[in-house]
Amino acid sequence: MSALVGTTRLVCFDMAGTTVADDGLVEQAFTRALDEVDSIAIGRDTALRYVRDTMGESKITVFRHLSGGDEAAARSLNGAFERAYELLVDAGLCAPIDGAEQLITKLRAAGVRTALTTGFSRATADRILSALGWQDLTDLTLVPAEAGRGRPYPDLVLTALLRLGVDDVRQVATVGDTASDVLAGRRAGAAIVAGVRTGAHDAAALRAAGATHVLNSVGDLETLLLPTDTPEE
Repeated sequence: MSALVGTTRLVCFDMAGTTVADDGLVEQAFTRALDEVDSIAIGRDTALRYVRDTMGESKITVFRHLSGGDEAAARSLNGAFERAYELLVDAGLCAPIDGAEQLITKLRAAGVRTALTTGFSRATADRILSALGWQDLTDLTLVPAEAGRGRPYPDLVLTALLRLGVDDVRQVATVGDTASDVLAGRRAGAAIVAGVRTGAHDAAALRAAGATHVLNSVGDLETLLLPTDTPEE
């Protein structure tokens, strides 16, 4: 049995691309937002590449960069993005990643605390949770505004640890699909910082960011956290 078994008390899950299928929804919403609010000074292709590179980070922070620090323009673009994304969710284009809900349920039954974290606003996160019926799936849900800073900073992970009464960062595992998810987990001191290949960034990018494990999907995390004992002969 792994030496980590029995020591993990909290698992922080990313949402879009990790537990929730993205399928290009973020990019679609961003493109629609640009159609509504043309407030960036760079070309669309360059802006979209930046959005891809910064997947997982706080969306308002991304839009502040793209608008050159113009706060009013950033908020206008962020609002248009949120409206576009929520329309896509309402259209039924939001679905769970296979195995995510089952794993979270098993972890909670085993006494492990769970949190869903995201770079979206609270309104958008709640829209996703409602669409999936996940309002009570985890012990906690967090967005950047409730933690201080978004990823790649460690604030979301550390806030979850504090709110859920976990004593040691080495009792924490994180899982996400982007380099910023991995960086946040590493900076928080989590013992397991898993990257999954179901979202924005590939295995090479996840490893380069410092992932302790690269998995095909979030469901594969079960073998790390809830392994089956092999009877002794």
